Amino acid sequence: MSPLIDRLTGINAVREALQAGSAIDRVVIARGRQDTRTEEIVQLARGRGIPVRFEDRGQIDRLANTKDHQGVVALAAARAAGSLEDILSHAKAGGHGGLIVLLDGVEDPHNLGAIIRTALAAGAQGVVIPERRAVGLTDTVARASAGALAHLPIARVTNLARAMEELKEAGYWLIGLDEAADKTYTQVDYTSPVGIVLGGEGKGLHELTRKRCDFVVSLPTSGPVRSLNVSVAAGVVLFEALRQRAAKTK
Repeated sequence: MSPLIDRLTGINAVREALQAGSAIDRVVIARGRQDTRTEEIVQLARGRGIPVRFEDRGQIDRLANTKDHQGVVALAAARAAGSLEDILSHAKAGGHGGLIVLLDGVEDPHNLGAIIRTALAAGAQGVVIPERRAVGLTDTVARASAGALAHLPIARVTNLARAMEELKEAGYWLIGLDEAADKTYTQVDYTSPVGIVLGGEGKGLHELTRKRCDFVVSLPTSGPVRSLNVSVAAGVVLFEALRQRAAKTK
């Protein structure tokens, strides 16, 4: 798939892209479209771990920017996502305590790109994003990351809560960020293997995600602004982790 093409429309074009192994962010299918060719596309996508979403036909028209789409649209990805196992292997190969960022529904591509860039600069081994209710690895994310997307493993998981449990089993402590938390972000230890969990824009952490965190911390602010942009908050916490780790090695 050419980097100049951000979407493919129609059954044949989408099927061929899936069979060719093109980097695809997600496949969107019109609700009610049920036939053997559509089912083949669903199975091809899911076999490659590519999310499949079902939307109303009007939404498909807007997404495709045409009505000539046969009810099937594929959105291109700047790169293919990996797995949580890829990130854990990357962290283990580094020979030091892992540092992983988990995002609970970040939907703005500029925020995701900025977080990926900051995570790479702070020495994180990867970023975990959910399949649903979150932005994918689009060209806008790649541009916002200023090249970092090409260098940092990104895992796309079906179930974020399950990924959190897998990290715990691998020896990670999970630190969630929530403006209502009593403990501040400097009052926890980031020198052991740590997963930093950040919520989406305006919504914060979902309750099920919050409950799975070992610690929940806040960023103290002054004045009328109580919370920071998620990408800024990520930078503050990630560089506190970097500071603590650097101090421990001295």
